[in-house]
Amino acid sequence: MPDLHYEDPLLAELYDLDSGWSIDRDFYLALAGQAPKRILDLGCGTGLLCDAYAALCHRVTGVDPAEAMLDVARQKPNGSLIEWVQSSAQAFRSEQQFDLIIMTGNAFQVFLEDEDILATFATMRKHLAADGMIAFETRNPAIDWPALWNRDADLDVDGRTVHQSRRILKTGNSRISFETRYALADRTLVSTSELLFLSRPEIEERLNASGLRAEAVYGDWQKDPFDEAVSHEMVFIVRAA
Repeated sequence: MPDLHYEDPLLAELYDLDSGWSIDRDFYLALAGQAPKRILDLGCGTGLLCDAYAALCHRVTGVDPAEAMLDVARQKPNGSLIEWVQSSAQAFRSEQQFDLIIMTGNAFQVFLEDEDILATFATMRKHLAADGMIAFETRNPAIDWPALWNRDADLDVDGRTVHQSRRILKTGNSRISFETRYALADRTLVSTSELLFLSRPEIEERLNASGLRAEAVYGDWQKDPFDEAVSHEMVFIVRAA
């Protein structure tokens, strides 16, 4: 089954409740600084960060392949100030270059094949302004993610309770597939997802092949150095090679 998170209008609306403003978004917002910048958000989802950047007078382009997500994004307070583009990261092309290019929410992990990873890095390199910065994060494959991910939770949606449950389906070949169920009063929506877990050297090899280099790799949102044994995240700060 397809990943309905990105296609079903109801799940797109639920996305902000399950993945609302958090410390990682504080990190990405701070990267822009105070002076107005041209910012490209690849995989912008429901536009939380795009909206926050626009509120600070940055010029923002939000790109996402899912129309349902963009429909929610356009309704944000500053949605009319943002250029919204329905496209995959691999295929996106613009005449603009950007001072800051971001890919958040571990969206990097949805690219399961090398050709898609390299095409995404090519998009980033092509649209990166001189002295521009790229930032994205991905989960550390050394962590036991299946032990952390099986969970149940209740979401309150306009007075309605939506029960969410997530279960691991399969692991192997550097991938994890899982199923998320959303039980409503009248129906249950089921979304399946598959993510790729690459190591730091594997990612840096692909960056280098794309004319990019990792300037820093943090292990958390406080900018502590990445430690493979304990860090849950790998936060990459990237420049042109």
